[in-house]
Amino acid sequence: MAHPTQLGFQDAASPIMEELIHFHDHALMIVILISTLVLYVIIAMVSTKLTNMYILDSQEIEVVWTVLPALILILIALPSLRILYLMDEINDPHLSIKAIGHQWYWSYEYTDYENLSFDSYMIPAQDLTPGQFRLLETDHRMIIPMESPLRILVTAEDVLHSWALPALGVKMDAVPGRLNQTAFITSRPGVFYGQCSEICGANHSFMPIVVEAVPLSHFENWSTLMLKDA
Repeated sequence: MAHPTQLGFQDAASPIMEELIHFHDHALMIVILISTLVLYVIIAMVSTKLTNMYILDSQEIEVVWTVLPALILILIALPSLRILYLMDEINDPHLSIKAIGHQWYWSYEYTDYENLSFDSYMIPAQDLTPGQFRLLETDHRMIIPMESPLRILVTAEDVLHSWALPALGVKMDAVPGRLNQTAFITSRPGVFYGQCSEICGANHSFMPIVVEAVPLSHFENWSTLMLKDA
């Protein structure tokens, strides 16, 4: 969960998000080194009165400033491509859940069960209990088993939406008439908050996403109760 004045990412709750944070730190370190070098060169050029014709007209330095940026781009591109392929990989999911975007709420269908589906609306500010977050709490959370590979099928019924959970490293567009899919594994139990990340109308800010990861036995008990109520 993000907090005020936070500068970095939320704590990772999935292996993919851990990889994304490591890649962010890797790329940021390269940016800092380049910025430091450029700043040093600018200060040196402005402050010194000495010139050297062999530096200003040199084949060797032209080769260096051509080859070095290419090597730096390779250092950034290779781990980036690796993470892209990892994010697109879906291997034998234990559970499939369909998330449907509406104006302005989400519906969830547990497609491996015969009749397990529900709508998830934001709780109005006047109905919140102490400890709940304004604009982030819903009346029904999406309950998932922790440490299990999950597949999320994302679509929309009316306009473009986007199903996004920063702590899990997940963001998938919900397009009417199209079924997109993504996958993740939660590495720890907890409650993870997200919001629709595609401007979808007047109440775009009022369709939060709440995912609660619980042990498998708790998930089985919850699903049994939901099926009885249905």
